[in-house]
Amino acid sequence: MKKITAYTTLALMGLLLTTGCNNAKESHNTENHPKHWGYTTDVGPSHWSELSKKCHICSEGKLQSPINIVASSHINLPPLALSYTTQATSIIDNGHSVQINIANGSTFTIGADKYELKQFHFHTPSENNINSKSFPLEAHFVHATAEGKLAVVAVMFEEGESNPILSKIWGKFPLKRGEKIDFTLTPEDVNALIASNKNYYKFTGSLTTPPCSEEVKWHVIKKPLTISKAQVKQFFDIYGHTNNRPLQNINKRVIEG
Repeated sequence: MKKITAYTTLALMGLLLTTGCNNAKESHNTENHPKHWGYTTDVGPSHWSELSKKCHICSEGKLQSPINIVASSHINLPPLALSYTTQATSIIDNGHSVQINIANGSTFTIGADKYELKQFHFHTPSENNINSKSFPLEAHFVHATAEGKLAVVAVMFEEGESNPILSKIWGKFPLKRGEKIDFTLTPEDVNALIASNKNYYKFTGSLTTPPCSEEVKWHVIKKPLTISKAQVKQFFDIYGHTNNRPLQNINKRVIEG
């Protein structure tokens, strides 16, 4: 149990600090310097498991995300017990996405476990599909328990009217990779990034970035919010390429919703 907890905690640290598959010890070897994961060429998703032994599950795992969400079990799921009561404190370009960090105190309760909202970030186009439909943008709200259990609430954005909360975030994009700047969103702003109708799909998956750790509790909101075509382009232009992992095999997983 201690070993499992240690790996889960390492996965959380990798997610928050974006160390991914890089091996700190290997990085001192100038003759065999490990490549940092990315979304293109020889460091793209199809090569993640080759970059470090830590990332073998990216190719070997059976509960990998993202997936094409098609409900296999139609049941009335309990309401999402979200309590987002704290503000955003900073924004960072972590080299793979724009990440907004949240002050301690916002929670997501699942059964007897209380998960704390750590950050949210974006992928374009969406990583998950819903009934084979892709969306221009997907937001991931990442939560963790004190023991290192992980849960994600995902929100889709479809093309339409400009999103006022995204406009606040887009207006503060860091200008340099790794740059972290002070940034405030009120709790009301954070809550506005999730539709008032919180019906959702539920399944067990993984992180969609290295080290691709599994047993992540996924909750994907069914109702999308809107984003303008110009806002999609503004985010895409940060990196000049997509930052979504391709769909993974469902492998007989149960998808509730």
